[in-house]
Amino acid sequence: MKRIRPDASPEHWLANGFAEHLVRWAKERGAPSDVLPLLREAAREVSLATNEGHVCITLNDLLSVRPNVAASDLRQQFLDSGVVGSPEAAGSMPLIIDSDGRLYLHRYYDYERRLATRLIAAASSNETTAPDLKAKLDELFAATRENDGANWQKLAAALALQKHLTIISGGPGTGKTTTVVNLLACLLEQNRECRITLAAPTGKAAARMQEAIRLRSGHLPPEIGKLLPAESFTIHRLLGVTPKEGEFRHHAGNPLAIDALVVDEASMLDLALAAKLFDAVPQHARIILLGDKDQLAAVESGAVFSELGADPTLTETCVADLAALTGTAPALILPPSPRQPTPLRNNVIWFDENYRFAKDSGIGKLAADINGGQAETAIRWLRDATDPSVQWLEDGERLPMAATMQSIFDGHATYLDAVRSFVNDKQAVFDAFDHFRTLCALREGPRGVEEINRLASRHFRETLAHPLDPGEHSAWYPGRPVMVLKNDYLLKLFNGDIGIVLPDEAGNLMAYFPEGETGFRAIAPLRLPPHETAFAMTVHKSQGSEFDAVLLLLPSQHNRVTSRELLYTGLTRARKKAVMAGSETVLMHTIASPTIRHSGLIRRMEEAAAAFSAVDKSKMETAAGM
Repeated sequence: MKRIRPDASPEHWLANGFAEHLVRWAKERGAPSDVLPLLREAAREVSLATNEGHVCITLNDLLSVRPNVAASDLRQQFLDSGVVGSPEAAGSMPLIIDSDGRLYLHRYYDYERRLATRLIAAASSNETTAPDLKAKLDELFAATRENDGANWQKLAAALALQKHLTIISGGPGTGKTTTVVNLLACLLEQNRECRITLAAPTGKAAARMQEAIRLRSGHLPPEIGKLLPAESFTIHRLLGVTPKEGEFRHHAGNPLAIDALVVDEASMLDLALAAKLFDAVPQHARIILLGDKDQLAAVESGAVFSELGADPTLTETCVADLAALTGTAPALILPPSPRQPTPLRNNVIWFDENYRFAKDSGIGKLAADINGGQAETAIRWLRDATDPSVQWLEDGERLPMAATMQSIFDGHATYLDAVRSFVNDKQAVFDAFDHFRTLCALREGPRGVEEINRLASRHFRETLAHPLDPGEHSAWYPGRPVMVLKNDYLLKLFNGDIGIVLPDEAGNLMAYFPEGETGFRAIAPLRLPPHETAFAMTVHKSQGSEFDAVLLLLPSQHNRVTSRELLYTGLTRARKKAVMAGSETVLMHTIASPTIRHSGLIRRMEEAAAAFSAVDKSKMETAAGM
């Protein structure tokens, strides 16, 4: 695992401190002196790796330290240190090493084990479907019927009605929300008292989920539509934040009072939060995860959704059940090949049909090439494309070229006009702002969010020259877009929420945020939680958002942040047009660099599945009197 890190970074100092503490503890426990250098290096590496999004490291990462030692001997040396335990005898050991040579911080091994156990329990639980369910599915999904082939939206809903765990993966515009609305209608038809909860990792994603479900539920009978959840929660709010950091009010000992949980933007779930969420879901409840397996993984450790959604295999029995429930010919129910086999067969559906842009459109084709790692094909397409939905700006300089900045300024022209002509129509201003967004790979540096926001803000103020602009001594001016950076539950503002500064009737500048279906609320700028200007945002922050057009600004040099998933995520935020600015060299390296996060989650699920099968077999033998 090769990393380039500044030695003086906070992460580096933290890792060194952890390593030295562990070495002192090992000495006190009588560890052999020749093990201590290895332990120091391993502790430092696992701390840094966890900070970079990995859940663990492998012995192969450490063999360069002891090139003449076999992996099995290396594992034994760790176990002899007195501070590294095996899963079977973990105790209070700060580090855990499994039989495959994965080395974990103790709590991350525990998160992985807990999540895997809960996943397998949910995946193994089935529901009996009502006799009239087929007719209901036919009615609800009549408008989404495919011309030929299987209707995967209908099949996904049917699967979720039979299973306690369903994972639906698809990009923007593939019909995930439509599927969920119809699925929830079926659940409510079966049981009007069904307690359904909607959740997402961020406040912005939760709000968008609620709005999307409202917009797509108009075809439902009024008596069912009114039973749909009236609110969507952030996962932290759902679980109940407590004063003690990292702990929640709801957990395995105090589960949520729900019958079904739908989690949107599940690709943003990190391992720790996923484990705590699944702990808090009661055993009888259904769990439906929605996300995009090809999107960026969570900021924190783990790539949970990507691993859970890796295997869309359906067994013959499952295919037969789905065929009977949906009226689909079994021969048409042909799921794609798995990325990696997992124990979650019969629990995963991939949506590949895009209803927003065709596969042969500019954005659709480019997204497919990026996902497939076809760097040369993607670059050739960008270089030669006549499709108006994609544009390439060759710009590999340290500072963005004039053409790149002009493209950014032009992107905000509609918004500038809306602010200039603003009287009282706030919705028109928000709609104009959502027309275009600059997405950056980095926060800092000359091609990062902070600098682009500074340049865009200066240009906007100078061009607008609004009479209520107090001047450069103030950060506040009409039309300034702001993004909230920290949840404020009192103000009901959440990380990622976007507001726009506009004058009220008295001419005072206020930050307006959408509220409800058509309303807005004004908040004095000084009352806002931590925030920043939002002409540009990171690709990470853009997850769950969509814009008519985006400009994706790549850094001047490839680094570990620029991954295939980042490129795909940024590109697919665009509904109609995507502009990419960067060098072909950086673009090629980015497409060729899929995110790799070390984890043992699939292995933990295999172990949990084996244990679950053993318990089932024992119960069957007991029942049979064996």
